[in-house]
Amino acid sequence: MSVIAPNFKLSGFIKSLLDNIFWILLIFVLVGLPAVFMILFLVELPVIDGEILTPFLALSYLVNPTRTLPVLHAFLTTDIFRVMAFPGFGFAALLAASVIFIERKMMAKLQLRVGPFYCGKVEGILQLMGDGLKLISKEIIIPAKADKPIFWAAPVLFVATAAAFVALIPVAPGWVVADIDLGLLGVFAVIGFFPIITILSAWSANSKYPFIGGIRALFQMVSFEIPLILSLLGVVMLTGTLNLSEITESQANFPWIIFLPIGAIVFFITMLAELERIPFDLPEAESEIVAGWLTELSGMLYGLVQLGSYLKLYAFAALFVVLFLGGWNGPMIVPAFPEQIITEGIEMGPITLTVDGLGPLVHETITQEMLNGTLWFVLKTAGVIFFIILPRGVFPRVRVDLLLDLGWTKLIGLCFINIFIALGLLYAGVLGPGGLQ
Repeated sequence: MSVIAPNFKLSGFIKSLLDNIFWILLIFVLVGLPAVFMILFLVELPVIDGEILTPFLALSYLVNPTRTLPVLHAFLTTDIFRVMAFPGFGFAALLAASVIFIERKMMAKLQLRVGPFYCGKVEGILQLMGDGLKLISKEIIIPAKADKPIFWAAPVLFVATAAAFVALIPVAPGWVVADIDLGLLGVFAVIGFFPIITILSAWSANSKYPFIGGIRALFQMVSFEIPLILSLLGVVMLTGTLNLSEITESQANFPWIIFLPIGAIVFFITMLAELERIPFDLPEAESEIVAGWLTELSGMLYGLVQLGSYLKLYAFAALFVVLFLGGWNGPMIVPAFPEQIITEGIEMGPITLTVDGLGPLVHETITQEMLNGTLWFVLKTAGVIFFIILPRGVFPRVRVDLLLDLGWTKLIGLCFINIFIALGLLYAGVLGPGGLQ
């Protein structure tokens, strides 16, 4: 059996390579440079050698590595960076993408399968990129009798709501997109939009399977939101605040899960129901109603919903960490910055970065506490996500009557027990003024 070698021509390869370089440069000039200038005009640029840095000089500084640090520092302190990169959408999307890949490999191991393997040399690590490109390139099919404006808007609103949820989560000391005094109430307000968006998406498809899935999602979320809220009242009573950053700071000595384990268990169970994860995946039950309220979604509309779902999973896991596991609190394992750099600065080429140059970068932007807090936050969140994923491989789907009975009776009863425990700890003086806290 003869194998015909492909017709490879060096000239054709060089031509394709030059074509790619041309289009990359063209896109960078037409899109990249204007975007950089727009960001530089919005960033509050530093003062170097007694002169305010302009966007045009900053662009030339970016070419010179010795002068990049002040511009980088100025960008790290902007709201744009917090919203788009860390600790906002970019950071959450990166963790969400990692969770998608890890879940697929983990389910494969639990079910004695291989999972993603061929796309990428290391355990199919490029499979996620391949799936993303596939969803982007696929045609979006709209049902003929669908309510098209709502059908188009629902996935976008789902991702936006998940991003708003992420914006309320503090990742490290001082690193949160929206640090509001009523942060926990803001979380409840954002969570309340998910069932509305779900039922709108299901109704707009004008199809039986999405509508059945939407109705299931509606009564499931409504029946579990009440114990979800009640399970957190114990934490609010012990801390006396609704600010998520202050709740995290109150756990500097011990996490609240030690004193309120019942509230943590109830919150975890209701969290699974809110995320529509097994064993509470009735709204998407593939073996019963195809894909539930996601049945008619295709292409990138389906991709947006999946992105929003995993952003929501990260946000719930992070909220559990903030409320019950101490958030960013943990032993200091990140080494401190060299004292000479902090006090004397460091000379880099034509400029010297002293306390006025490098100091703010060390003290305000990238501190030892920030790095250590982020590390502990990510490790704890990854642990919670693992236990959220695990039931998918070991539990069956519950019946709808058992689901409603669990939400409306048993979990609400446990919530009141948790509240009584919190009141007992307060009135006994174990916690609160004069107590351990």
